[in-house]
Amino acid sequence: MRKSSVRKAIIPAAGMGTRFLPITRAQPKEMLPVVDKPVIQYVVEEAISSGIEDILIITGRGKRAIEDHFDISCELERKLKQNKDSRQFDEDRQISSMADIHYIRQKEQLGLGNAILHAEKHCDDEPFAVLLGDTITIPFKGEKSCTNQMIDSYNKYHSSIIAVEMVARKKIKDYGIIDGNELEDGIYSIKDIIEKPKPENAPSNLGAIGRYVLTPDIFDLLKDTKPGHGDEIQLTDALRKLNRPIGLVTKCRRYDIGDKLGWMKSSIELCLEREEFAEELRAFLNTLNCSEKMA
Repeated sequence: MRKSSVRKAIIPAAGMGTRFLPITRAQPKEMLPVVDKPVIQYVVEEAISSGIEDILIITGRGKRAIEDHFDISCELERKLKQNKDSRQFDEDRQISSMADIHYIRQKEQLGLGNAILHAEKHCDDEPFAVLLGDTITIPFKGEKSCTNQMIDSYNKYHSSIIAVEMVARKKIKDYGIIDGNELEDGIYSIKDIIEKPKPENAPSNLGAIGRYVLTPDIFDLLKDTKPGHGDEIQLTDALRKLNRPIGLVTKCRRYDIGDKLGWMKSSIELCLEREEFAEELRAFLNTLNCSEKMA
């Protein structure tokens, strides 16, 4: 695998997952299964497919399951060997050796901006990618990963990159919305970005989707950022002060696992793309359609 110009990835995964209660009382939302993998494994695999092998996951209280998932499980491997299940053994060993993963805790819930500040020493004055731990992106057929597309844009423009997509009017209030000029197809020079505006106050319908490539000057900007929306230190407020950030409409599908409905939709759609599940699942969904028509 070629070496990336962006060598490090930060995955914030310290949120409490209150929108998933009671599921998340004792389980991190990042460990919720989508088909047969937890959400955060999709995120780590995206970073690795982009040429990044140095990953820092920012966790919090009650997130130990994330560390355990990427650790070696001697008991499980011993059991798989006893069962002569070489396929499962190889898959399990691959998870524990897929990347150089580090962990640090955000001890207080002070916002995404504060979480990213915890990564300053790890990034060591290098550009870095940020991949939110509750968002899955799947590239369109024949395209590179979302993060890889952003790295390509970073190499071209030498500016921080914010992945964006068009969002429905009713969802604008849930996103950081950019105001910018289109430089070329799908590329915007960002003038401003507003955290979760009301639709009538939004400068556009282009919302940040939880993928960034940031220059290290973001850390000084975050240190000077006062608590904003929700009385938390918002990454968006620091991004507004960046010099010439670029908005990139990536060639990928995004699944927001931030709420229960988004999580369920993502599981169904990704199951339908798996050969071993698709036929039976479609047949089951058709029976539900028939039941609704008969009701």
